Amino acid sequence: MKKIIYLVLGFFLAIFTGFTPFEKLTGRIYPEKTEENLTNLKTEDMKLGAFSISLSVADIRASKQFYENLGFKVLGGKLEDNYLIMKNENAIIGLFQGMFDNNILTFNPGWDENGQNIDSFDDIRKIQKNLQLAGISIDKKVDPESTGPASFTIKDPDGNLILIDQHR
Repeated sequence: MKKIIYLVLGFFLAIFTGFTPFEKLTGRIYPEKTEENLTNLKTEDMKLGAFSISLSVADIRASKQFYENLGFKVLGGKLEDNYLIMKNENAIIGLFQGMFDNNILTFNPGWDENGQNIDSFDDIRKIQKNLQLAGISIDKKVDPESTGPASFTIKDPDGNLILIDQHR
């Protein structure tokens, strides 16, 4: 009986002192668990905005024709500026010739999938702060005191580039 009481007391003591077996087993380092961090660290609620894949293409005209044959229509951009945004239902792709080396996953806070402004969105500075609190490394950070358009990039565990690009 004493063993059960000690086990239960130990369990509650571990919970109240902040012991997390996952952290001990994995060796991962997480941000300090302050009340502010726990309040702000709600990444499941983040609004990243419209999603698209930005493709690095060798010949934008050939790529445009190919994606038009798949049913995509030009939504924005300019062929003479070597970039187009194309859409087929909810699928959005960006074609970019000579602008970057690899394909990029892109999120646009403040836009819907038609490139239209939406009223309710998370500002890029809030997204950046939440990702930093979650332990994600940010490339070329946005000044947290700034306002308006800004962008930053992160990489997923496999090195895929993710662009968070706010236009307003």
